[in-house]
Amino acid sequence: MRAYKAKSVKRIELPDRAARERHLREAGHNVFNLDASAVFIDLLTDSGTGAMSDEQWAALHCGDESYAGSESFRNLEATVEEVMGFSRIVPAHQGRGAENVLYGALVAEGEYVPNNTHFDTTRAHVVNAGGEPVDCPVESGPDDPFQGNLDVDAVRDLAEEVGAERIPAVVVTITNNSLAGQPVSIENLRAARTVADDLDARLVIDACRFAENAYFVAQREAEFEGESVAAVAREQLSMADAVVMSGKKDGLVNVGGFVGIREGDDELYEQARQRAILFEGFTTYGGMAGRDLEAMAVGLGEAVEEHYIESRVEQVAELGALLQEVGVPIRTPTGGHAVYVDAGEFLPSIPREEFPGQALVCALYREGGVRAVELGELAFPGTERPQLVRLCLPRRTYFRDHLEHVAETFAAVADRREALSGYEIVDEPTMAELRHFSAELRPLA
Repeated sequence: MRAYKAKSVKRIELPDRAARERHLREAGHNVFNLDASAVFIDLLTDSGTGAMSDEQWAALHCGDESYAGSESFRNLEATVEEVMGFSRIVPAHQGRGAENVLYGALVAEGEYVPNNTHFDTTRAHVVNAGGEPVDCPVESGPDDPFQGNLDVDAVRDLAEEVGAERIPAVVVTITNNSLAGQPVSIENLRAARTVADDLDARLVIDACRFAENAYFVAQREAEFEGESVAAVAREQLSMADAVVMSGKKDGLVNVGGFVGIREGDDELYEQARQRAILFEGFTTYGGMAGRDLEAMAVGLGEAVEEHYIESRVEQVAELGALLQEVGVPIRTPTGGHAVYVDAGEFLPSIPREEFPGQALVCALYREGGVRAVELGELAFPGTERPQLVRLCLPRRTYFRDHLEHVAETFAAVADRREALSGYEIVDEPTMAELRHFSAELRPLA
């Protein structure tokens, strides 16, 4: 059952089919280029797209908009220490701003950064700093409870190959967004801590969905059976030297983020502060208004409340079950923020070089005004990743009838799948790691 009720609503409308086809053509068959008003059910991302609580809206009115030394920053700082265990934070306007601050300070030319699996902006920031991102996902099967784990042996093999001195950081993303939102166990985080110590590297946790990961740990890891999500959240983050946080996920806000740096790492903290001043804003606002700082402070506390996080994860599972009922191949078990569809299996006649995931994304919009995102060859060129389409649920936003419409849209696409063709790129940016955000494509038939 949903752990909230609506106090404010927004009208949404489904454009007719002719309009949807026109919008898709004008967008260069890239749904990032669609106007939101042309979208009926928007599952593009869960980043900043959710609904805030009444207590968060009330907190907006308490924002201290001082440029330096804002009381709202002090409130956020105290909440981060309580919820996440980090007493020193460097705020940023969102997660990728925090990545720029941290990885720009950590990574140098010719260095290597292993990760359980890099997501798009993380990969791009490592490359932009002159480093080489290396994916080290653990091999797992559909029955494994922690498919998002880091392959620690692969990290050791990398260190042996390139030299431990060329690995400044080991990164673990919780949950593993690129691999179907699958969780990471605390046992694995402890192993990651050990290998980082052995390599004299920092352990960085991408904590955007730390509360969702903590929920899975409490449900699936025997050591933590019966523990509160709040307690598990602090334990898992205690392994890290630094965290990167997008408040637009488990901060439950529409904008904002930060870097958390452990006490004692004064050099990295000062480097991050100076980069933040250059790229984000002064160190007590970091590109956010005081009211946004206040809303995030409230949201972080709400994110680890049992009734909220349980209903959040259950809604994702609900969408997954509806899709399975109409024969859609999805990654199981479902993760904490999205359902991932295997587009390669759904559209087996379209080869990976013709972007089957993008073909499915376009068909979903054309059939039902549903916006999803491709996470395959278009988003991650040359990585040999599976051809996935992510259906990302905004927090506290949609209800069962919206999810049923998504399932009905998939059924309609399935009925016409033999007529679908692949796509080719006609225009793309110079940085391949970011091409899916703005590339333009055309159907091959």
